[in-house]
Amino acid sequence: MKRIALKIDVDTYQGTRSGVPALSELLQRLDAKATFFFSLGPDHTGREPKAGSLKRYYDLRSRLHGRVLPGPDIGTRCKDILCQVTDAGFETGIHAWNRALWEQRILGGDNNLAETEIDRACKCFSEIFHTSAQAFAAAGWRTNRHALRLTQRRGFSYASDCRGSHPFRPVIDGELIDCPQIPTTLPTLDELLALEPGFSADQAMDRIFKLSTAIPGDHVFTLRAELEGMAFINAFEALLTLWKNNGVQLVALCDIRSSLDVAKLPRHSVETGEIPGRAGLRMMQGESFLDA
Repeated sequence: MKRIALKIDVDTYQGTRSGVPALSELLQRLDAKATFFFSLGPDHTGREPKAGSLKRYYDLRSRLHGRVLPGPDIGTRCKDILCQVTDAGFETGIHAWNRALWEQRILGGDNNLAETEIDRACKCFSEIFHTSAQAFAAAGWRTNRHALRLTQRRGFSYASDCRGSHPFRPVIDGELIDCPQIPTTLPTLDELLALEPGFSADQAMDRIFKLSTAIPGDHVFTLRAELEGMAFINAFEALLTLWKNNGVQLVALCDIRSSLDVAKLPRHSVETGEIPGRAGLRMMQGESFLDA
């Protein structure tokens, strides 16, 4: 039976408050599994400056003496909602601490940035759920070699940091990372809407369905609490129903992970590249990396 793993990225405070409960209710009603990846720190969406202006930005903020309000702290203010997700039986993992900062800076960031952001998120996750996070999905499919090493060192069961075609063990700069990658394999709703300006959400979802059935094997579909959980929830429900009616099993990423023999997974390099319909560089599954 074909499996589609539903990967839900939760980027913002509003997405956590509104999109997450709506998606949880919908998935339970349709008896579908999924993995929710949470941003747990401050929501700085729309506030993060370009890298070259970071110092000027923070100098200005310090001079304003509080006139720029801090972003809401998602983990603190939405703890009850996050716990309700696990109480409903869904898998949860880490998306980011400061999601906007991660997407803006991680590609050129050093080990200190990666370690600080991941460790803050891990600490908050443990305080909320009273257990260690087992899964990590880098915000915006952006990561670097330092962060990939940390997925192994921090003991994650798997990560979903990139775009690709099938699970693999990543190799970066010639170094093998033992933490397996379960990549997103299908285009996202917002990418298709950007590529096809005349498309409706329903047409985009129909395209996703056709791709998922035409390409053999299991797939990972990434959706966002801010989109499919809010403005496009009806179109998403139609896609879920279409999958269910065609015998597709809707699973969490941990279900894909449990069927993997990590030692036998192929090795692939990881590299940055462009994704149609999405601006900027993202981490991609590269060529097969053969054993010596």
